[in-house]
Amino acid sequence: MAYDLNLIDSIKDILIEKGKTLSLAESVTGGHLQALFSAATDASKFFQGGITVYNIGQKCRHLNVEPVHAQNNNCVTQKVASQMATEVNKLFLSDYGIAITGYASTIPDQGVNDLFAFVAIAEGDKVIIAEKLISDKEEGVEAQQDYCLQIASTFKDLLEEKHP
Repeated sequence: MAYDLNLIDSIKDILIEKGKTLSLAESVTGGHLQALFSAATDASKFFQGGITVYNIGQKCRHLNVEPVHAQNNNCVTQKVASQMATEVNKLFLSDYGIAITGYASTIPDQGVNDLFAFVAIAEGDKVIIAEKLISDKEEGVEAQQDYCLQIASTFKDLLEEKHP
């Protein structure tokens, strides 16, 4: 993946200037978000860390995702993403938490014919952005990378609104 380091550096600059920190909870992106943000110069000044929780057991164990809802929806809902975002803030003691859960490949026999994910951004214990992302990329890594760039762009816009 060719990371957009200008985008990440602009996020880094805002976070460092405001003394804010970031943590990440990933599922569908499989660690790509953590790689993206850790690539920033001086990442340790704002990036607290991240966790990749790929299955329901790990989402429930590490991020306190409610198991009945998660099981009934293959862990792919806005509620799950929101729970992941607020809990990763607690886990890493960060100001902002970003979480994503979704699909990077189709599963036709389960009715998943399009690639989509749910992302949530929390400030402390409050979810401030919760939305569905769509990827028009081919399956796999291309979709994961597409989600990462969409999230980074959304997060930058949020930070610019909150910290002009």
